[in-house]
Amino acid sequence: MPVQNEDITLDLDQLRNVCLSDDELMRELMSALIEDTGRQIELLHTALEQSDTRECARVAHYAKGACANLGAVSAALTLKRVETAAASGDVRACSVSVQLLVAEFDRLREEAERL
Repeated sequence: MPVQNEDITLDLDQLRNVCLSDDELMRELMSALIEDTGRQIELLHTALEQSDTRECARVAHYAKGACANLGAVSAALTLKRVETAAASGDVRACSVSVQLLVAEFDRLREEAERL
């Protein structure tokens, strides 16, 4: 993940690089990321309801990689926090980070709609 500034919702340079500046591909990949990340957030909520930190860490790791690859910087960094909290067994910190992730995801979805 080239950019580490958590204030950046979407690093368009990263997305353009991955998509070779193909605007249609950028929209398609972001649409797929939004759909998939939405499902991953649902899985995180389910895992938290069951206090399953191992599953939280697994899901967060997967989603973090996908977000980072496409330049969803703040979501990737928040997912890293979820993964770290889950790996340490801290359900409360994991839950707080998932709540933050939901807000980041909303911002990402708004930016993706403008592509």
